[in-house]
Amino acid sequence: MKFDTILVLDFGGQYCHLIARRVREHEVYSEIVPYDITPNQIKVLGEKFNIKGMILSGGPSSIYEENAPRCSPDFFNLNIPILGLCYGHQLIAFFFGGKVEPARTKEYGISYAVVDSPRSLLKDLKENQKVWMSHGDTVYELPEEFEILAHTKNCPIAAFKHKEKPICGLQWHPEVIHTENGTAMLRNFVFEVCGCEPNWMMEDFVTRAINEVRRIVRNGRCVIGLSGGVDSSTATILASRAVGKNLAAVFVDHGFMREGEPDFIQNFFKKFDISFLSVDARRRFLHKLKGVTDPERKRKIIGEEFVRVFEEVAEKIEADYLMQGTIYPDRIESGFGKHSEKIKTHHNVAGLPTKIKFKEIVEPLRDLYKDEVRKVAEKLGLSKQIVQRQPFPGPGLAVRIIGEITQGKIDVVRKADRIVTEVIEAGKLNESLWQYFAVLTDSKTTGIKGDARAYGYTIAVRTLESKEAMTANFAKIPYEILEKISTRITNEIPEVTRVVYDITHKPPATIEWE
Repeated sequence: MKFDTILVLDFGGQYCHLIARRVREHEVYSEIVPYDITPNQIKVLGEKFNIKGMILSGGPSSIYEENAPRCSPDFFNLNIPILGLCYGHQLIAFFFGGKVEPARTKEYGISYAVVDSPRSLLKDLKENQKVWMSHGDTVYELPEEFEILAHTKNCPIAAFKHKEKPICGLQWHPEVIHTENGTAMLRNFVFEVCGCEPNWMMEDFVTRAINEVRRIVRNGRCVIGLSGGVDSSTATILASRAVGKNLAAVFVDHGFMREGEPDFIQNFFKKFDISFLSVDARRRFLHKLKGVTDPERKRKIIGEEFVRVFEEVAEKIEADYLMQGTIYPDRIESGFGKHSEKIKTHHNVAGLPTKIKFKEIVEPLRDLYKDEVRKVAEKLGLSKQIVQRQPFPGPGLAVRIIGEITQGKIDVVRKADRIVTEVIEAGKLNESLWQYFAVLTDSKTTGIKGDARAYGYTIAVRTLESKEAMTANFAKIPYEILEKISTRITNEIPEVTRVVYDITHKPPATIEWE
């Protein structure tokens, strides 16, 4: 049986895989393909999948840039329904001779669209829609064969459709949670425009991942980086089922862990039948980062040092493969595609050195989002204590210290992080939050302690709600909780004189400050 399938053409947008993910949530299979796929290659894919539609993703380029990514114009004659999002929306208009120009007023963030014609993509939707915009170019005119479906204050053609062909476009992003009825819009495309049947359910990921690891590694020995977070823990248990005693789980204490974390990780994984190795590398990491203030350099130094530690361990136990718990958002933000925009280097992706001593790096979770990893962890029998752990960056507290890293600053942010965690969890808010943590800023401010002038650090508190970490909202937690956090931090940490609360969504911000 061939599954009904929506192809997602990747133009380098940060949300390309989120589009595919949203399609799969409707039990319709989606496959991501490069933007320059040919019509003939699509025919070949048609032997495996029942291709019912295509979505052209957003991207960081302008259609007028030299070497801007463009798909084949022949797609529009295949009689396959096509939806363009953001850049894809502009590209369709451009191909048909519409007028696309730099926006007179650029739109980034929440906007409000007026539905002029509640049909096609916008079927059954009310006149006013809260949508998420992120664009510099705008479609200002369409040829006669198109009709406008919606507009915003600054975007005269925010949604359109071809009058005869199943071709349509949205300037906004229906795939992100900030577009209130984005799910309904994509559902309309998948079922109303493309006529798909919900005939696909995800195969047993655990079985497929184990088989993939065995195929790559065979009888070779492996080391896996184990940080104790849900990603690396899940990857470790998955890998152990695939290669058994040929796996060594390596916990590297780089000195930037949360309070009590090294002991927790060692005690927890002693219960499993795996080879567990702990490496105390605190001094060498701190030495490597001395004087470094640029966040990208921090991440790359940490990424390289991790690999060097793994190489040293691998040499001792004669291992040829390195495994990591890399997940999809890590790869997206590191800019892995041909036209992808790099947001920040992740230590286990773009932070890796170009020369490594391993035959191959194996990443069994590379195409999953965090909530999907949690489901896999549950299937593997990991306890709620690990499954529900809030995400923690691989570089740890090093990317929660703005500016140069010193042992004194590590101590301050570690204490602040503990206080934030204790207050949030005592207030039973943790289950509704994606992440909650403290950041040590590089700003010092004047305060009063003991009736005397004090001059100390500013701590920023960040709490977030999210499903997959690709987008996130700052949490509107009660003021009394914030007051407890602020009071405890300024009372218990002498070096801190001020506490601020970060009220920025992702986007435009990222979850971490660095």
